[in-house]
Amino acid sequence: MNTKTILNIKTEKSLKGAAQQTAKEIGIPLGTAINAFLKQFVRDKEITLSSNNSVPTPYLQSIIKEAEKEYIRGESTGPISGKQLLEHLSKF
Repeated sequence: MNTKTILNIKTEKSLKGAAQQTAKEIGIPLGTAINAFLKQFVRDKEITLSSNNSVPTPYLQSIIKEAEKEYIRGESTGPISGKQLLEHLSKF
């Protein structure tokens, strides 16, 4: 039994090309990327619209600045390596 269906959408030709190129660069078919988006959309019931996901929110920026100040003052403690980080997080 085939449970797959076809989804037709209209988009700009240049956007489709850029999306195909991006998917190719990360080694996945464009359909896989779109299916991942749809699954996340259904699961979270939200859409994140941003032209730059790497820009932290103002709240996160304030936390990062405070952490940097603590580090400079020598007040930071915690795991140093990835292994230590995983061990630390497994305690919670």
